[in-house]
Amino acid sequence: MLAILRQEAPPRGAEIARCLEDNLERDVRHSGILRIPETAMRFNDVVTDPVQLRDFIGEPPPPCVAKTITRLDIHCKSFIARSPFVLIASSNARGEMDISPKGDAPGFVRVLDDHTLAIPDRPGNRRADTFTNVLQNSKIGLLFLIPGKTETLRISGTAAIVRDVELRESMAARGKVPDFALGLHVEEAFFHCSKCIIRSSLWTPETWPALDGLPNLARTMIDAAALPMPIEALEEIIRQDEVERLY
Repeated sequence: MLAILRQEAPPRGAEIARCLEDNLERDVRHSGILRIPETAMRFNDVVTDPVQLRDFIGEPPPPCVAKTITRLDIHCKSFIARSPFVLIASSNARGEMDISPKGDAPGFVRVLDDHTLAIPDRPGNRRADTFTNVLQNSKIGLLFLIPGKTETLRISGTAAIVRDVELRESMAARGKVPDFALGLHVEEAFFHCSKCIIRSSLWTPETWPALDGLPNLARTMIDAAALPMPIEALEEIIRQDEVERLY
């Protein structure tokens, strides 16, 4: 891909302009200033007071508060053992958020004890957004899903990037040992009700929207980054990556 980019490099003037824009964006982001484009919609009626918020939505029922626990009980462990998919929410020191999906065979997230779990790191695109964030802000949140199950499991706590050899070897898949794992010390866990899954019909195939007209990953990358390469070439790179670098 680098060879193609070098062969079809953009004009120097455009390259410099893009570099200046990138630097400005970086400086604004690092300063903590929220940069809203002039064309973005402005909201006129915004709730900023917690008392006002409660006036609108009321107080949560006592069982919804009491269901929160500070460890992994038998129900949490059973759910995690059957879950093939988890979403990881993290943020850096400036509060910039990221949500990263992780998926593998059911039970790929390992429960180590009542207060600790570990998520193996399989090959990806090397952005390492979650790991980079954890080095700055160790607090993360997890959302576990099981296909066909309408309830979800929410867990949050303090994370660390770990390389314990025995742990990593125990999480090997197809003969490949992960280089890292994300360890989490659980601080909060509770089950989320079914309403969002019911409303979305997430597990009801006959209600799923048609995919016609939606772009593939290659199309979105080329358009977002103005990559000077044929879409077919990038599609082939992505296909090879999905075949050769799953583990």
